[in-house]
Amino acid sequence: MSTASDSERALDDIRGVVVDLDGTVYRGDGVLPGAAEAVATLRERGVAVCFCSNNPTKTPVEYVDRLGGMGIEADESEILPASTVTRDYLRDHHPDEPTHLLGSESLAEYLRDSGQHLVDDPRAASVFVASWDERFDYGDMSEALAGVDEETTFLGTDPDRTIPTADGLVPGSGAVIGAVARTVGREPDRVLGKPSPEAAEDALARLGVPAEDCLVVGDRLDTDLRMGADHGMATALVLTGVSARTDAAESDVDPDAVLDSLADLPALLE
Repeated sequence: MSTASDSERALDDIRGVVVDLDGTVYRGDGVLPGAAEAVATLRERGVAVCFCSNNPTKTPVEYVDRLGGMGIEADESEILPASTVTRDYLRDHHPDEPTHLLGSESLAEYLRDSGQHLVDDPRAASVFVASWDERFDYGDMSEALAGVDEETTFLGTDPDRTIPTADGLVPGSGAVIGAVARTVGREPDRVLGKPSPEAAEDALARLGVPAEDCLVVGDRLDTDLRMGADHGMATALVLTGVSARTDAAESDVDPDAVLDSLADLPALLE
């Protein structure tokens, strides 16, 4: 079932769709009902798809394997996680600079493989990147306090405060970044991932479609749909993740459509 907002845009000319993953295509390790079929239908109609996730712990290759196990074929070029947005931002703005990562080992390996110079001591770094890390503790806050000053470039991988799992919500990168920000007494210089301009521009480049012909589908009003609204794309909220229908009524982001699930998307675009 789907409902349209009072500000509904014409959605019958959509040629590219940015699809969130956690809470939209799957929840935990299980694909959501009808999601694989919906993606297949979009492709049969010639609609370009970009899978865009704020999860900074996985690489495009890992997402290809994960989606494949759920019956969804994808190419690396179609996948844009926060890890890639962060990697590209560092490449473009801070190449060769000593960088300290407070984050998962998988993200550290991904950044090292891309040529980023990671250092263990934050006091030796000119760039400090905060991200999700299940090992985050008081010692990390102490190291951040010692290493981050006004001259340090302070980055966050993504703003997601929570992550939807099969067992409910758990703290995400935004919770860690917020704790670091309160500890060091300053906000990050940039928070990457959705809804940042960097993520939007990269997603549009992968789709090869103008913003006005694109739709963003996701379960979060403040990140997924905010990115679409801020960058001229249509938006559709799915109710299988974080945001509820009542949240949409109270949000300053007004979705063009509210869907029970991704399975309803092909009918919306007919």
